[in-house]
Amino acid sequence: MALHYILCVLFAFCLYHAAATEIPLTSRISVKENNSWVSTNGNFAVGFFEHSDQPGMYGVGIRFSSKTIPVGQQIVVWVAGADVTVSDESYFQLSQDGEMVLVDSSKGFIAWTSKTGGLAVVSAVIGDDGNLVLLNGKKDVVWQSFDTPADTLLPGQNLTVGRTLRAASRNSVSSYYSLQMNARGLLQLKWESNVSYWSSQIPSSVNLTAIFTSHGALQLVDQNLKPFWSVYGEDHNDTVNFRFLRLDIDGNLRMYSWVEALQSWRSVWQAVENQCNVFATCGERGSICLFNASGSPECKCLSKNTSSSPNLKCFPQTCKFDSVVVTYEHTYLYGIYPPNDSINRTSLLQCKKLCKENPLCTASTFINDGSAQCLIKTTPYFSGHSDSSISSVSFVKECVAPSLAVDPNKSRSPPSQSPVKRSRRLCIHCLLIGVASCTGAIYVLVHLAVGYFVYRRIMIWKKAASSSHGDNSKGFLLLSFAEIKGITKDFKDPIRGNMFKGVLPNYQTVMVEKIQTTISNRKFRAIVSKIGSIHHRNLVKLVGYCNELEHRILVYEFARNGHLEKVLEFDELSKNLTWRKRVEICLGVAKAVCYMHTGCREFLSHGNLNCGDIILGKKFEAKVSQFWWGLVNAGELHGGEKDVEDFGKILLTVLTGNTRLEGTCQWTYDQWFHGHPEAVVDKRIHDEVDRQELDRILRITFWCLQKDARMRPKMDEVLRVLEGTQMVDPPPPPFA
Repeated sequence: MALHYILCVLFAFCLYHAAATEIPLTSRISVKENNSWVSTNGNFAVGFFEHSDQPGMYGVGIRFSSKTIPVGQQIVVWVAGADVTVSDESYFQLSQDGEMVLVDSSKGFIAWTSKTGGLAVVSAVIGDDGNLVLLNGKKDVVWQSFDTPADTLLPGQNLTVGRTLRAASRNSVSSYYSLQMNARGLLQLKWESNVSYWSSQIPSSVNLTAIFTSHGALQLVDQNLKPFWSVYGEDHNDTVNFRFLRLDIDGNLRMYSWVEALQSWRSVWQAVENQCNVFATCGERGSICLFNASGSPECKCLSKNTSSSPNLKCFPQTCKFDSVVVTYEHTYLYGIYPPNDSINRTSLLQCKKLCKENPLCTASTFINDGSAQCLIKTTPYFSGHSDSSISSVSFVKECVAPSLAVDPNKSRSPPSQSPVKRSRRLCIHCLLIGVASCTGAIYVLVHLAVGYFVYRRIMIWKKAASSSHGDNSKGFLLLSFAEIKGITKDFKDPIRGNMFKGVLPNYQTVMVEKIQTTISNRKFRAIVSKIGSIHHRNLVKLVGYCNELEHRILVYEFARNGHLEKVLEFDELSKNLTWRKRVEICLGVAKAVCYMHTGCREFLSHGNLNCGDIILGKKFEAKVSQFWWGLVNAGELHGGEKDVEDFGKILLTVLTGNTRLEGTCQWTYDQWFHGHPEAVVDKRIHDEVDRQELDRILRITFWCLQKDARMRPKMDEVLRVLEGTQMVDPPPPPFA
């Protein structure tokens, strides 16, 4: 607190002497007007920018704007709402009640807000240090962008416990990479919330703060501003006009300086020297990181073509025929989903054998450093790195095509025998050959008939797949209503409501949903096209559809363990939902909804989210279904507040196990408020409950359930709280 006070005083002193131009209430900038708010020295500006990976979509933020830096090099250092995107009909305004708001006019909702309404804000200032500040009448700082960093720190900016830098993303979904200060004063680079792949020196004291200095150093300082740990850029103490520290898209933390002579930014320090040591740097599906001839890191599929593209998907999830275990020297592999492997102490040969004999094993790694550790992976989501200096040996199970077994041994003539014995042997041989021939002929005929039947079904299936209209360019199947009745056996196997189980001719199990609402032919095709363009591991994948006369039917991938509501209602099924599994389910749903809100090209609201819409896969991983409802009823939805409230109800249901929430919210809040949060937990959970995690989840649950929709958080904030990367204040009673 003392450090925070000192920094605030220093900042206020600088602010008063900067003579910055104040931004009055009701001031606004917009995409169409292409205007901006500029600092007094002209080095920084607040304005809109177009996302390079999402043409036509914009964000608003702070960027370098010095005339000495070319436009193409004017790096964005802060973004309102981090990964929030808006259309070209958007504006950013300091409202009359003192709140910074980002409004998307085309969709009619507020995409981001500073939440400072009613706090007596009278003006804003973009400081010469790049800090956007809201001031009250006494010139006190009410809110500042330095307190809500995106992926970058500017000189003078600090990172305290509870604040996080989060890297930008390659695929418009919130990045898994973050830089955090934990409660022990340890600065860590993390992947998701549970894998740390770099950290500062282990501290001997607490209450440390990370500061990026104007001289090009990253330091951990105590309450008296005494450096406890430091790293320096190559040009430390040199005269450099502009610097910044950024958590890059590849998960590495780097320090950059502006080089006037070269008119470019130069990396002068990075946290992880070997980029291959950054966790999941090559994606998630069987790709490894190695260095090419020029010394640059690149990603390569272990058994396929080399590629520099991240997020490779090199191995199929299951082998249709047979598999072999291939050995890779000097290679270390690690699991990603989950990011931990089962450890066995055994020999090198036994490590290979363990994977070969385990049908669930996808790969294994023998550490080969004298510890005799064999790491077994039972997930297709793994990655790793390879280098001649690595002593580890890895074994990967790879699929092979079916082949006919050929007996290399030729038939040999029997030794000379008497005519009588030979005649008897020949007769026996004749009998055996005759029986075998008849059996073989029957066997061949049966298989030919079965093969012809399968061939006919496949050809019919291919014909159905190729007969669709423009929608089918996205790769899903257009089925007739007669075919739908065939694969569902005339809708005889209901899953829930209008959802039925079906089996395609290629033996793939699917879920078939009848759309009961009245939708025009054109609108239904548009919905199918929209759903087919949305891809996320926690959203149900569309396989096909039927659009015939009045029949509107969607066909999805099948979820082995049914929907969440059913699992929670039955004691026997709910035994599979441990505390950790329930937290993972909540995280999965949050990621899906967050992706719908901020990751899609256009904002998409589910509109009717409930436990029945959450289906559970083989390992009880959560997938959200029926998100077509928001497309059909788009006119009735406003922003994502309804989804946030519905998600809060799901959190409450998963925690308590109670699928009927009448009165549960107030009772749960009372238990939490009086210090008994463990009392609300489903009694069928037998493993240990993390008390701190429970408190955090309950807090964000009550924020989601606030009666006043304006008080509810955005889904990206909810996700960060669930991941443990963002602090959450005690909530007021949600029912007040």
